Amino acid sequence: MISIDNRDPRPLYEQVVDGFRTLIVAGALAPDDRLPSVRSLAMQLAINPNTIQRAYRELEAAGYVYSSAGKGSFVAPSDETSRLHQAELLGRLDSLVAELEAAGIGRERIVDHLTRGDEQ
Repeated sequence: MISIDNRDPRPLYEQVVDGFRTLIVAGALAPDDRLPSVRSLAMQLAINPNTIQRAYRELEAAGYVYSSAGKGSFVAPSDETSRLHQAELLGRLDSLVAELEAAGIGRERIVDHLTRGDEQ
């Protein structure tokens, strides 16, 4: 389900967040599916339960999951996760466009590249 790469420079909780986000967006986890308990996932991944708890809080704050007191964490409805994922991707695109512009590539060339694709 989720894997940890000890060579990845990102913190462990971010790897867990990204792993679940990928599973949710890809549809491998359906809306209202229950996430593993903090304790069981921590044991499975051999990491501290506080790390898993932080990842779950991050996922909830971002709207990918919701929690129910005493029952656990669950995948949020798909229309919400889809909207969040699209917003996240557009934000990353904005950052990339700003970086391209800082490198001297104008918006016209960026748009041309996007519309023509590999033809260039």
